[in-house]
Amino acid sequence: MAPAVAVIDIGSNSLKLLVAKRGASGQIESLKSQTIETRISSGISQARPRLSAEGMNGGLAAIQELLAAAAPYLPVKIIIVATSAVRDATNGIDFQTRVSAVTGHEIRILTGEEEANLIGLGLISDPAFSHLNDFYLFDLGGGSLECLRFSQRKITQAMSLQLGCVRLTERFIKNPSAPLVLAETTALALHVRDELKRSGFHLPLVAPPAIFTGGSMSTVRALKSARHNLSFAESPAQIGIETIADLLDEIGLLNLVERQALPAMSKARADVFPAALITMLTMADYAHLDCFHHSLHNLRWGLAAEALAAL
Repeated sequence: MAPAVAVIDIGSNSLKLLVAKRGASGQIESLKSQTIETRISSGISQARPRLSAEGMNGGLAAIQELLAAAAPYLPVKIIIVATSAVRDATNGIDFQTRVSAVTGHEIRILTGEEEANLIGLGLISDPAFSHLNDFYLFDLGGGSLECLRFSQRKITQAMSLQLGCVRLTERFIKNPSAPLVLAETTALALHVRDELKRSGFHLPLVAPPAIFTGGSMSTVRALKSARHNLSFAESPAQIGIETIADLLDEIGLLNLVERQALPAMSKARADVFPAALITMLTMADYAHLDCFHHSLHNLRWGLAAEALAAL
């Protein structure tokens, strides 16, 4: 049997596992995938953010659970990485040290540039998009938004912007449990647009296809699937901007409990989901896009590809 590797991604809003190997055709195959919705990033919008004791305890427990889930596959290499929440925290090194002491595994804290490029490497492994040469890739997490441009399937521009949905919710939404307030959502959208302009990320007037990854777009697809009585796998990977806009109009009127009750809604993500939708819509408007193509192949897949290539 081909050797397997295990990747644990410590995100701002969730921790995710991928156990993968090379298939007979050379493509990366998933043996195990699991997500634990544990937000370690509370306070990420502060000038000097710190991981709370509760957040670190929850993160450590989730890492231990995911390591146990990976163990039956006998991975020859285990990679644990952290992104924006740990990267930006003033006590991120403390969490890194604690995880190492308890589990025996080191956390690799990725820079924003490393994160963006590894997400791009992961997307290239998705056979659903093997026909595309020129395209954009956006990955929205709790702490950051990664923006990549591909030309002839090579990354020509990659950057990480502090536009994650947890960060933006903390900064702009005073009461995430209440229905949306127009003044707050307008301020959030203007901030996203300003940051995109300031970043210098190149977006031509006629944009090539755009692929969107991350838990928030997965949630959009799951909600859409549930409403059409489809499984997630059966649902179309192309998601029109009008679908996202209609969803924002609907959930904007709901309080948190009502949002959490929606079929296929992640209860742990419901409070920051409106900020994610606003960010998606602002990005689409800024880039002149009428749809996004969804992929599950992002950071974990890029790390798996990197590790398997080194075996």
